[in-house]
Amino acid sequence: MLKIKGLNVYHGHVQAVRDLSLHVEKGELLAIIGVNGAGKSTLLETLAGLHRPAGGDIYLKGKSIAGKPPEYIVRRGISLVPERREIFHSLTVLDNLMLGAYHRYRSDKKAIAGDIGEILELFPALAGRERDYAGGLSGGLQQMLAIGRGLMARPELLLLDEPSIGLAPLVVREIMASLTRLKDAGVTIILVEQNTQYAVKMADHVLVMERGRITLSGSSEEIMSDSQVQQAYLGRSIRKQGDGSLASLCV
Repeated sequence: MLKIKGLNVYHGHVQAVRDLSLHVEKGELLAIIGVNGAGKSTLLETLAGLHRPAGGDIYLKGKSIAGKPPEYIVRRGISLVPERREIFHSLTVLDNLMLGAYHRYRSDKKAIAGDIGEILELFPALAGRERDYAGGLSGGLQQMLAIGRGLMARPELLLLDEPSIGLAPLVVREIMASLTRLKDAGVTIILVEQNTQYAVKMADHVLVMERGRITLSGSSEEIMSDSQVQQAYLGRSIRKQGDGSLASLCV
């Protein structure tokens, strides 16, 4: 469904993504993990049209979308739920959801109401709060709203950047469960997530990024069993060589 070949992206004079290639199959949940500054968010933003690649190409269903503007990419079926949500605080929940469907408002107006109903079924905590201002919602509800707004574009590929950041564990579980339901419904997902245990367990395929490159790739089971990943991202304790003491190498 999505293929990236030799992608290079700069922030000013700093190269954030280096000769990166990957592919995502339809219906797959791909998790991308790595420390801050690894280039994960830049990759998602480039896929969404917010950065123009310096080299390489991006293909969606066989057609190049590299360097295309965000509105074109949304119409082609890619929707980004950005880090820290970026909802419109001064607008209502309903208005935020409607903005997610701006590109099809005139042509698909009747279906939009039904889509809103589906969002409220996916996130029942938002039901009954359609007229509330988004800025008055809790962080968890705002994240649900941000995902709902992204889904209103009816994407074939949903990009999620750190959806669990700053949220309580119970809310994180609810949001991750909703992503599993979306995947089961056929939505293809690329998930960038610092909560490595959730991300790896949910994913069909996992990539580890470091300094703009993919340094490790494998199935969920392969990544979970990799000693380097366990030490660096899963907080597993290992025994130091020589003295028999234990050390946690969680990043």
